[in-house]
Amino acid sequence: MSRLFLAVDGGATKTALVLGTSAGQVLASVRGPASSPHYVGVPGCVAIVDALVAQARAAAGLPPGTVVDRAEVYLAGADLPVEVDVLHKAVGEAGWAREHRVDNDTFALLRAGTDARDAVAVVCGTGINCLGRDAAGRTARFPALGQITGDWGGGEHLAALALYRAARGEDGRDSPTALTAAVAAHFGRSTVEDVGAGLHLGEIPKERINELSPVLFTVAAAGDPTARRIVARQADEIVRLVRVAATRLDLRDLPYAVVLGGGVLAARHPLLMDAVEAGIAEHSPHATLAVLAAAPVTGAALLALDAFGAPASAGRALRAALP
Repeated sequence: MSRLFLAVDGGATKTALVLGTSAGQVLASVRGPASSPHYVGVPGCVAIVDALVAQARAAAGLPPGTVVDRAEVYLAGADLPVEVDVLHKAVGEAGWAREHRVDNDTFALLRAGTDARDAVAVVCGTGINCLGRDAAGRTARFPALGQITGDWGGGEHLAALALYRAARGEDGRDSPTALTAAVAAHFGRSTVEDVGAGLHLGEIPKERINELSPVLFTVAAAGDPTARRIVARQADEIVRLVRVAATRLDLRDLPYAVVLGGGVLAARHPLLMDAVEAGIAEHSPHATLAVLAAAPVTGAALLALDAFGAPASAGRALRAALP
C-alpha cells in the first residue's frame, strides 16, 4: 500500500513543495515565496509552508487537514544544529506528517543531483554553501553564515563586489574597469556615483543591486581584468569547499560525485565552470562533476522515498514526473 509524503525545498527566493506517494507518483507540485527562516523567521517559514501544504492537499483531492506519513523539509537558513532543532520542533507542531525530518537545503540539492553514496554538493546561488556525504553516512558541512564564518561569494556578494569595483574604478581609487560603464548603463545612470546616490536616496531599490551578478560575468567574459579576478576568486572558493569536504570524508583518492547547484553555477558561465573543473580535478582526479538539472525539491522527495525503503523504480518514476 502506497504511503504519502510531503517534500519541501525552502530557499531565499522561493519555496517548492511536492506531495507524492511511496510508489513515486506525484499527486501535487506547488510553489510559493521565500521561506528561509533567515529572512522570514521560524513562524513565517512555517506559515508559508503550511499554506503550500493546504494548496497541495486541495490539488491532490485530499481532505483538508490530511496528515501524511512523512515530511522531508529542507530549508536555506537551517545551518546551525540549534536552528535545525527549533525548526524540527516547529514542523512537528504544524502536524503535517506522522514523521518528519528537517535540515539544510544542501541535503536536498545533493540528493537531487546524484544517486552516488559518496558525494559533495556546492550551492552557489544567493549565498554559498557546501555539503559532503560518504557511503558510511558521515557528513561534512559548514556553518554558512556569511563572512562571519569565513564564507566568500554567492550572487549577492558578487553583485555587491561588481558595484564596489565599478565605483572605485570610476573615482580612481582602483584601476579603471569596464564594470564602471556596465553598472551605470544597467541602472540607466550616467555614472556609478549617480547609481550610488540613487540607491542611497531610495530612487533605486537596494534589492536591485543583486541584478549585477550577471553583469559581472558578462564583463568578465569580454576580458575585463577586474571582473575576471572576481570570477577567478569565486571559482577558487568553490574548489576549496569541495577540497575541504572531500578531505574530511577521505574521498579525494576515490571516485565521488560533485553536484553543483544554485543560480550562479546553473548559469554555466564558461570562465567559472572551466576553473572549477580544473581546480577540482587537481585535488580529486577521480571526481565527476555535474551541474544540477533536477529541481532541488526532487532531492527532498527522493529522501522521502529512501526513508520509506522504496525500490529504485519509484525513484525513477519520481524523477520522470518532476521537471
